[in-house]
Amino acid sequence: MLFNTLEFAFFLPIVFFCYWFITNKNLKLQNLFLLLASYVFYGWWDVRFLFLIIFSSTIDFLVGLGMSRAQTNKKRKLLLSLSIFVNLGLLGFFKYYNFFAESFASAFTLFGNSFDPHRLNIVLPVGISFYTFQTLSYSIDVYRKKLEPTKDPIAFFAFVSFFPQLVAGPIERATNLLPQFYSKRYFSYPKSVDGLRQILWGLFKKVVIADNCALYVNDVFGSYGDHSGSTLFLAGVLFAMQIYGDFSGYSDIAIGTSRLFGFNLMKNFAFPYFSRDIAEFWRRWHISLSTWFKDYLYIPLGGSKGGNMMKVRNTFIVFLVSGFWHGANWTFLTWGLLNALYFLPLLLLGKNRTYLSNVAEGKLFPSFIEILQMGFTFFITTIAWIFFRAPSVQVAIDYIYKMFTKSFFSIPDKITLTLITTLPFVILFLLMEWFHREKDHGLQFDNSNSSKITRYIVYLGIVFIIVHFGGISQDFIYFQF
Repeated sequence: MLFNTLEFAFFLPIVFFCYWFITNKNLKLQNLFLLLASYVFYGWWDVRFLFLIIFSSTIDFLVGLGMSRAQTNKKRKLLLSLSIFVNLGLLGFFKYYNFFAESFASAFTLFGNSFDPHRLNIVLPVGISFYTFQTLSYSIDVYRKKLEPTKDPIAFFAFVSFFPQLVAGPIERATNLLPQFYSKRYFSYPKSVDGLRQILWGLFKKVVIADNCALYVNDVFGSYGDHSGSTLFLAGVLFAMQIYGDFSGYSDIAIGTSRLFGFNLMKNFAFPYFSRDIAEFWRRWHISLSTWFKDYLYIPLGGSKGGNMMKVRNTFIVFLVSGFWHGANWTFLTWGLLNALYFLPLLLLGKNRTYLSNVAEGKLFPSFIEILQMGFTFFITTIAWIFFRAPSVQVAIDYIYKMFTKSFFSIPDKITLTLITTLPFVILFLLMEWFHREKDHGLQFDNSNSSKITRYIVYLGIVFIIVHFGGISQDFIYFQF
């Protein structure tokens, strides 16, 4: 079920009403209702996917119970290994089988041999990369004794399948979300109102920004050989806006929806395009995944404790694994490698933690130096996004090669009505984000400093824009991951 559909528009108020007015007297009943609602939400795509998430949840629930009873550390390690093997095994099979089979066949061809791999018609379960990492965090944290294993299967299964963030995150840690299923939730009007604001802002990002940008981007990338360098760059910039509006829009809707039910999810985006270097960008982009890799991969590998060689090795491993997490294509690995190369000078110079606060904090405008820093960071990020968007590495290289020609400085040769109507909304979007960059989302108003009339004019204006200027509906990009 998609957030930007009529089905969800009916589903959400029905679940909200039953949750607060029918099941609110009993915590276990409330959790059970959320679990069933989440399974309906997830099974809306394909009911077969439900068996996979139930199987994965069952394994990790039993692993947690087994660790609580294990008498030796050897048994605990064995149980953790079982959880990792099952979860990553399922993820690897459904997501990477065909990639490895075809890569293996290509390697054979290089040596003059022919090999025909058996390609399977595998349907990728929606959100498998997200809920696999979420349930793995439970097993790992129980093993590390950072979390007591739960004996409540309903709470645990609801934690794994919690519908607002099930399909595309944020990837919640068990230490943060699972305990919230143990405690009585109380309806909070201010919290719910702010949740609705964040949902509205997320819909604006997705329907107006991402979906409209996608129309221009798809057209240009599909015929990139016919366009000038300036047009290709413009399409690259709009893809940067598309993927941000698409993914952070989903996160905003997920976080806002969770607040309606009394839950607090972690912040997943912190206005990343206002970053002054690539290290700051990665602290602000897909925060739940970046911190997951930091805690469960980078630090276990040794983190930054060793010399420069260890730091470089661990950084490249994290970025390459992050690229591979996104999909079974060499384009994602190249994207990860490119970001690692961007990150390398900051790491070696010890400047990767220079910018920990908001740009121009407490000020209305950034300095000239900050404008240059943000512009350069956005530029190199856009170049990397071309690899992310292209169907192959060769296409991405050709695209960039054609972009950096003399025509880069010409007027774009593809000016469409969609582009003309979309650009003002992109500018409005960036301005709203800039003025709210020290808050949690673009519509988080301070009620004491803004009049009620002004706020409602803004809300109604955004609703009007969504209804009248929303683009042709596109699937959320991160559903494929």
